[in-house]
Amino acid sequence: MSGSPEERIAELEMRVSFQEHALGELSDALAQSRMEVYRQSEQLRRAMDELKAMRSQVPGDSGNEPPPPHY
Repeated sequence: MSGSPEERIAELEMRVSFQEHALGELSDALAQSRMEVYRQSEQLRRAMDELKAMRSQVPGDSGNEPPPPHY
């Protein structure tokens, strides 16, 4: 970085501005990612709840019974 102090300051200001912009974009992307993970977690939880409810309604389901003694 050579040049006059004014040029060096202008260059540094430009770099800081770029970094602030990049940090803003990264922050937005992280927030979107967290929301997507939350939505997927909720979908999975609901699917597991529905699966448990359906499994308890299936006649002859041995999922809740211990295995026979010979196992």
